[in-house]
Amino acid sequence: MLNSAYPQFVAGSNVLCTSLDNIGAVFHPALTLLNAGWIEATQGDFGYYIQGITPSVAKLLEQVDRERIAVARSLGIATVSAREWRYLTYDSPGQDIYEAIQNTGGYRGIRAPATIAHRYVFEDVPCSLVPLASLGAMLGTPAPTVELVIRLASIMHQRDYWSEGRTVERLGLAGLSVQEIRSLVVEGDGQRR
Repeated sequence: MLNSAYPQFVAGSNVLCTSLDNIGAVFHPALTLLNAGWIEATQGDFGYYIQGITPSVAKLLEQVDRERIAVARSLGIATVSAREWRYLTYDSPGQDIYEAIQNTGGYRGIRAPATIAHRYVFEDVPCSLVPLASLGAMLGTPAPTVELVIRLASIMHQRDYWSEGRTVERLGLAGLSVQEIRSLVVEGDGQRR
């Protein structure tokens, strides 16, 4: 029914796929925090993606993305890289994230948030990055760059996003095997095997 009005929407196969395909979690928190000085000095009066993602910032975003992909793979989830997603979604070519962003015309004119106290941090960190890092730690797929972004957000916001966030314990996934997690999420079977 939705596709008649929104043909661009594609149904996700399960919550693991839709969560681990969240490209905003790759970009928003780290980009906002790495541009904190510029955001605070200008109240966000600069091009968030085009100016905020410099070659050096892009390198950190690419590492966050590699860690996201590794955790997804450890759960048997196939996902595309953020650079590939940008090409598929915006037809933005580029050898890396930096080039792809610079080739995304739709990002021209998008201003940065006026403050770092923004949903890009206080929603994406506890709801997307914490579960990503927590799942990775439990499954033996460390995500040190993601953990760094969580630490930076916690320091800058003076909040403990680790304790507030969606850890495997809070999600009821602690101690489950990959098969048990997939069974719970994909098949809706909450019973441990």
